[in-house]
Amino acid sequence: MPRLAPLDMDQLAPAQQAVVDKMLSGPRGGMRGPFESLLRRPELCDRVQHLGAYCRFDAKLDRDVAELAIILAGKQWKAQFEFWAHARLAREAGLPDDVIEAVRTGSPIESDNASYVAVAKFVREYFATNRVSDATYNEARDALTEEGVVDLVGLVGYYTLVSMTLNVFEVGLPEGEAELLD
Repeated sequence: MPRLAPLDMDQLAPAQQAVVDKMLSGPRGGMRGPFESLLRRPELCDRVQHLGAYCRFDAKLDRDVAELAIILAGKQWKAQFEFWAHARLAREAGLPDDVIEAVRTGSPIESDNASYVAVAKFVREYFATNRVSDATYNEARDALTEEGVVDLVGLVGYYTLVSMTLNVFEVGLPEGEAELLD
């Protein structure tokens, strides 16, 4: 049960409506996930959605690699909505089902794709130790480039914020959808 009552989208303050209009006309095309919760502070919501648009649509990472990083963050924070939404997007982007399942269960990523292995190692190591070793950093840099590693850090940081928002305000899955994470 969500902690925040749904907003009446026909009764928004002008600042809230401006943010909604931006989101509906942008690449996201909607207000799902954390955004209705964040809309109670429209300036914060606008800044978060702007960062998210960069991370999701403009980062220097291939879509499948970005979605892998997103579901790794969702798994870390047990953000059911995040994992549910982005596992579907990861599949659409070409991330293999066995990689998605390995993230869901916390199993090792077994893939010939060096980017998948490097991203999983990087994200999991950071979450486990709050650091990344030189070897792991170098592996990620070799697979993604320096700019890709910077975008990876931004992406995982952004989806940590998204996951926290979803979890704190208990944003649930759409009706009829089952939780995927233990």
